[in-house]
Amino acid sequence: MKKKITKNIEWSILICTILLVIIGLFAIYSATESTEQEEFIKQLTWIGISIPFLILFTVVDYETISKISIVFYILILAALVGVLFTKPISGATSWFTFSSFSIQPSEFAKIFIIIFLAFIMSKMKKKGPKEISRPTRLLLILILFAIPVLLIIKQPDYGTAVAFIVAFLFMLFVAGIDKRYIIVSVILVAVAVPLLYQFVLPEHAKKRIDVFLNPDLDPRGSGYNLTQSKIAIGAGELLGMGLLKGNQTQLGFLYPKSTDFIFSVIGEEMGFVIAGTVIILYVILITKALYISKTAKDDLGAIISAGIAGIFFFHMVENIGMTMGLLPITGVPLPFVSYGGSSLLSNFIMIALLLNISGRRQKAIFMGQEGGEFWSKTK
Repeated sequence: MKKKITKNIEWSILICTILLVIIGLFAIYSATESTEQEEFIKQLTWIGISIPFLILFTVVDYETISKISIVFYILILAALVGVLFTKPISGATSWFTFSSFSIQPSEFAKIFIIIFLAFIMSKMKKKGPKEISRPTRLLLILILFAIPVLLIIKQPDYGTAVAFIVAFLFMLFVAGIDKRYIIVSVILVAVAVPLLYQFVLPEHAKKRIDVFLNPDLDPRGSGYNLTQSKIAIGAGELLGMGLLKGNQTQLGFLYPKSTDFIFSVIGEEMGFVIAGTVIILYVILITKALYISKTAKDDLGAIISAGIAGIFFFHMVENIGMTMGLLPITGVPLPFVSYGGSSLLSNFIMIALLLNISGRRQKAIFMGQEGGEFWSKTK
């Protein structure tokens, strides 16, 4: 990369990422003691795989990537259709399995659908700031967004689908969509949520919500994991019980402890200090992502950064919230901390895109210009 690009990169994002990965490795190592750290070794392997992609997506101009994003969009749709015909794992057809490794297409869909939609939105905005708010244009964006999301819901993977929705809202907001659409959307969501609960959600999804509202409804069934998670986090107190010493973690009361409930492992064995540090690192990362969106040299960079911020925001809030009983359990991993190769690789690529956009914003900063309709209005 050119010297002037590296000079403008938000290196604090990469530092936060490295610290989260290190904390995650310690937690996964402890959580997989009973299986001879099999998942820990795989996580190390995926870190090694992710580093070249981190470099690649940092070096190659994001504008160049966006120009071929339609190819990735089509490939992702094909993968999301193909995965529906695979053998279910834990009740969901979300993975392509190759020997001992699994690939989850919906994780990579987060990246390339964000880039493709940002490319479309930025092209529309070049024709005029109000272009994106025209009903026909907005309908096109909604269709392009809805197709992959519906395929992900079909798997079913409701957590990832909601992550897409949150990212999409961040993107629309920064793109400068008419506020009337936002108001109408809020009203529609308020009306739709109880209807979806009553007539659309399957029974197991309803049960998760019911148990979230009252874990005592099924303390030995659906409410068991939540109860054990809260016990684990509370038992850690300030400094934790120590690695390999957590009762809920080592005695198998937490499940799945290396993915969904990894924050519970951190809370129990590393205590409030490290658990609080994890939250602070995510807040810094998300805040920096939004700052990159504000200072991006163009609308494309601003919208991509906003979408990535939305993904990280939802995953952080949902995963940590569900382990504390503040949100329903959805099986959403904690970025860079939970075990999972596809998740880790896709998150590294999103970090690379943030580094990429921040490094190429020098003209915008020097000239006092900022990308994004929303940011330009709130400057």
